[in-house]
Amino acid sequence: MTVIEGISAGTWVIDPTHTEVGFVVRHMAISKVRGKFEQFEGSIVVGDNIEDAQVNVTIEVASVNTNQAQRDQHLRTSDFFLAEEFPQINFVSKSIRVEGEDIYVLGDFTLRGVTKDVELKVEFGGVTVDGYGNTKAGFEASTKINRKEFGVSWNAPTEAGGLTLGDDVTIVIDGQAALQA
Repeated sequence: MTVIEGISAGTWVIDPTHTEVGFVVRHMAISKVRGKFEQFEGSIVVGDNIEDAQVNVTIEVASVNTNQAQRDQHLRTSDFFLAEEFPQINFVSKSIRVEGEDIYVLGDFTLRGVTKDVELKVEFGGVTVDGYGNTKAGFEASTKINRKEFGVSWNAPTEAGGLTLGDDVTIVIDGQAALQA
């Protein structure tokens, strides 16, 4: 049985005002484009043993924001997320393991109707009580997926001979969760 200091049994809800769900992809083979999703929700239900916790996250695809409206609109189309047909990205945990300071959450990740196993590496930031008396846990979770495995295969050649987009997308969730009373 693994106990993480400060994490008590109960339902922890992702705090959207103190959480960012972001992604990074190689662009033009020389730089990276970063984006985030503005609307999402999630919960972590913890029992006596952290390995038995259940994580559920839902992301609203149409809320994608790369700080460039034309690109965001393109990302919502069939070239990328196909937001009209698949309005949400989902993650549902299947197992959790703790190795030293690291926590690994394996789950079903669904994007564009394709579900694959994805493992998030979680860095636990600790637990504190905020100025309003709410118990909060901080964390950063990250993973890397190949976008083509989820049917996101659009690309275009560059003048230099490479491709516009890389295949690997890094997903980073920097967040807080609040223990529900």
